[in-house]
Amino acid sequence: MQAFPILILKTGALGDVLRTTSILPGLKRRYAGAQITWLTADGAVDLVRLHPQVDRTLGVALKTSGAIARAGDELARTEWRRVISLDDEDELCDLATRLAAPWERAGVLSGAHRARDGRRAYTSDVGPWFDMGLLSVHGKARADELKIENRESHPAIYARMLGIERGAPRLELTPQAHAFGRAFVERHGLKRGRRLVGLNTGSGGRWESKKLSVERTIETARALHAARQGAVEFALLGGPDEAARNAAIRSGLPPELRCVDAGTDNPLLEFGALVGELDLLLTSDSLALHVALARGVRCVAFFAPTSAAEIEFYGLGEAVASTSPDACSYRPDADNSTITPRRLVDACLRWLDPRPPGAQQGSST
Repeated sequence: MQAFPILILKTGALGDVLRTTSILPGLKRRYAGAQITWLTADGAVDLVRLHPQVDRTLGVALKTSGAIARAGDELARTEWRRVISLDDEDELCDLATRLAAPWERAGVLSGAHRARDGRRAYTSDVGPWFDMGLLSVHGKARADELKIENRESHPAIYARMLGIERGAPRLELTPQAHAFGRAFVERHGLKRGRRLVGLNTGSGGRWESKKLSVERTIETARALHAARQGAVEFALLGGPDEAARNAAIRSGLPPELRCVDAGTDNPLLEFGALVGELDLLLTSDSLALHVALARGVRCVAFFAPTSAAEIEFYGLGEAVASTSPDACSYRPDADNSTITPRRLVDACLRWLDPRPPGAQQGSST
């Protein structure tokens, strides 16, 4: 069978890279002989390199001058049958244009590129996604309205615009990562008659309104512990910016409530293994959410400034969305006060118990 080289350009953010793996099964099914190469950021390589439907992963240091151009020199040795360009940064648009030659080879490129007049642009087939972004042909105001109006999930949009079957994200782990996760559980004596719930309620430094406050996180954990009559324990998760925050959460919990800190400096695959050990993850709209879905872990996710509709839960959980007027406004200061401990606990209780066959995702309003 003749090879059909496909290049995916998707470098960030980490959660976006991981959720984009949902397109891989559909691409393999649509294009006979598909050989998929994925260009991503150095820091995201582990999210895709072990995927069985990725034939080659190329990492690039995005902040290093000339790194993308050098990657382009290597990639230019292949005549790509499809180039799927999903980032809108200048250098990546230039790279997509160079490799796809859209004015010479019609139908090769889908996504962002450099137009003849020098503007960054995108092909019409990816309008369902890019119309809601920074490059929108409709302008920023209408793009923001489209985000709010949208009721279609990210994998559904991507499948429709690429003409493929909708798939699911997948994160493969190394044996060493699996061992790391199991060792964590054993070391702390977890999952011995209690359900293990991960608390990932921060969101780094940029999105203050994505976070659940320390106080509300503590209140939620206490209420869930009481509702389960103590048959639940917690693991605190987060990234480097959450160390002090997680320490404050842990110190604010009563001693009878079992809570361990899983650390905030875990490598990606080890983080994936920790998430994989959970019975349920309570999380902000962050990398942890996408890791849970890619590992088949039940989750309850809360949303204020960002879109809950974009998330496909695959029957693994539900969204608790802000009901404030500025919900899905993509404002760092969006009102998240309607994401209450009561709503979060009710959602968690629905997913901590066994689900009946065919259970579907929901959205708490």
